[in-house]
Amino acid sequence: MNMKNLNLLMVLATVMLTAVSCGSKKETPKEETPKMLVLYYSQTGNTKAVAEEIATKLGADIEEIVMVNPYDPDFQATIDRCMKEREQGIIPEIQPVKADIAAYDVIFLGFPVWFGTYAPPVQKFLLGADLSGKKIVPFCTFGSGGLESSVNDLKQAAPNSEIMPGYGVRAARLEAMPKELDIFLKTSGFLEGEVIQLEAFEQPHDVSEEETAIFNAAVDGYPMLHAKAKTVAVRSIPDGKEYLFTAVDLPREDKPDMPPAGEMKVYVTVENGQTPVFTKVIR
Repeated sequence: MNMKNLNLLMVLATVMLTAVSCGSKKETPKEETPKMLVLYYSQTGNTKAVAEEIATKLGADIEEIVMVNPYDPDFQATIDRCMKEREQGIIPEIQPVKADIAAYDVIFLGFPVWFGTYAPPVQKFLLGADLSGKKIVPFCTFGSGGLESSVNDLKQAAPNSEIMPGYGVRAARLEAMPKELDIFLKTSGFLEGEVIQLEAFEQPHDVSEEETAIFNAAVDGYPMLHAKAKTVAVRSIPDGKEYLFTAVDLPREDKPDMPPAGEMKVYVTVENGQTPVFTKVIR
């Protein structure tokens, strides 16, 4: 075989190998976007505002949990009825949820915190829903706190689900919610964007006079929090500082027979040039 024919065979072999290679190449399958539902109960509209913000940011489906016999709009009337129902072991009925729960991968479950946990309509939903294999992202609104205790209860109520880290906001701080929620969703991986990594708190130390004043200013005017700060840990946050106070309940002059609740953790944020505000309490 002469050199010319040998070169021709080598060229043909290269073309055939390339064709086979191209024909057998498989495209890498794209990761499917999880189907998400924002499901919530709202008494005053605060939790609804958070739910709508999540649904808008994520393009998720959204539905409200609706009671058959709604609570009275009056706060005290709602508390009185809720306490009576708790004493009698009654869980109020809700209307059937329209969404096909089985079709969703991630469920953002929203509620106001009552008596340290999710409101009864959410309890009723959990009793009748099959959430096996679902990722549940809790979000809530509260007067002083309750996200952590609610998450613990969710883990008991939905043991076959993955309970993800949640988001909670005081009703008095609802204006801070859109910014905080954006950070939360990015940190949790539901939104793309820069993730803000907060530094760890410093070691706790006894509170100084200045730090005591910050604590007192933050809790001033909130009737359910009558406490004295003992120690504090501090860290820098964007545009300010965050304080983690350990505090103890003080006797209440208006209710002298009520025993103190004991030790608590109180988170306080001081943004540059702003008044101190507490963000949550963990008892």
